[in-house]
Amino acid sequence: MKSVAALLLVGMLILWTELPTGTRCSTWSCPPVRITCALHNPPNQCYTDRQCPRSKKCCQTFCGRKCLSRRSTLPI
Repeated sequence: MKSVAALLLVGMLILWTELPTGTRCSTWSCPPVRITCALHNPPNQCYTDRQCPRSKKCCQTFCGRKCLSRRSTLPI
């Protein structure tokens, strides 16, 4: 009985660590990628949002994944 409870606790801890934190949750999404490069295995600067600075998001670009910041909504 104790081993079942321990396994349940470990499983819940693993799931909890995968949840995004409130400070890292962003309300914007990555821009769409319309063309891709011909490289079979393009270089990636990141794989998840956690690998990027606080104001940036890990997004697929035309050639690999990069940390991107939100595009300005004000016309320049």
